[in-house]
Amino acid sequence: MRKSHPVRRAVLAGAATVSGIVLLLALKPASDPASAQAAGGVAAQRSAAAQESPQGGSGQQTGARTVTGDVATTQYGNVQVRLTLSGGRITAAEAVQAPKGGLSDQKTALAVPRLNRAAVAAQSADIDAVSGATYTSGGYKQSLQSAIDKARSAPGTGSSGSAGGFAAPAPAVRQRSVTGDVARTQYGAVQVRLTLEGGKITAAEAVQAPKGGLSDQKTALAVPRLNRAAVAAQSADIDAVSGATYTSGGYKQSLQSALDKAGG
Repeated sequence: MRKSHPVRRAVLAGAATVSGIVLLLALKPASDPASAQAAGGVAAQRSAAAQESPQGGSGQQTGARTVTGDVATTQYGNVQVRLTLSGGRITAAEAVQAPKGGLSDQKTALAVPRLNRAAVAAQSADIDAVSGATYTSGGYKQSLQSAIDKARSAPGTGSSGSAGGFAAPAPAVRQRSVTGDVARTQYGAVQVRLTLEGGKITAAEAVQAPKGGLSDQKTALAVPRLNRAAVAAQSADIDAVSGATYTSGGYKQSLQSALDKAGG
């Protein structure tokens, strides 16, 4: 029998030793099981806390809530607005329904983001229509006003169970609304409603305005401007909107009637 060469025996022994070390390292856990379990528990607790407190605090510390307006049906499809409110203010607005399909997709993509930003900036439904998306804008404003009305009607409740409501008046200030008489124009009726606080006009809106065909465009153009002008002037002494003479005249007539009823 041939004897193994000493060098070969040394090489084989070294290879066996290395293989054993590699095997032991492969079987050794990367970390202590108890530590990993504890770390996983902490992560789960942090995740649960984040879900319960999306605003960075406990659910009882935040007054954030959502209110969804009624569906507004337009010629091209439904529009429905959802508001997020916190501390009595609109912090976000989104259209959960909007016209879609064909050209409507483009108009929705153009109009809805602008309308969302405008609602947050204005803190009301008194926002301008987006040019080229008149029907979508009209439906948006209608649903937005519905959401605001719902928020105001239940100032002490919300989806989060927290106190607080949109645009709730301060206890020392009395808020009231006055609706003017209907003014008849060549193209339809116009009627204005005012919101007053402390003897001042804080908001104006047209609860009736000419509609149908070209009147829709003229109303969308004129009424938001007339509303802002009434608040700025604190009177019916406001300029007519060019291109909407009859609507402007009826608006001013009903506005003066509301002021007379309010005693101002």
